[in-house]
Amino acid sequence: MINVIKQEIDMEESLKRRLDIICDFCNTTPKIINGSIRKIDKTNLSYIEPHRIIIKNITFLAFNYSTDIYIKNLKNKIKLSELQDFISKIK
Repeated sequence: MINVIKQEIDMEESLKRRLDIICDFCNTTPKIINGSIRKIDKTNLSYIEPHRIIIKNITFLAFNYSTDIYIKNLKNKIKLSELQDFISKIK
């Protein structure tokens, strides 16, 4: 039987602060769900689940120590510095 171990990762404080500042400028509040590491017991396989940030019903994905943020999935990415413009265009 496969045993999956899930371990929660806290969001980096500077990333959280940057997101809060961007959302303050856009007059919105983000909902942040911490990511996790999932390891399969007795193997060297692991998966890092990104942090989920929900802003205006759109899910953004972010990793600690990264300057990119992903929109809905890992295919659509923008720089964190472009997030304010993106949120401003959402109605």
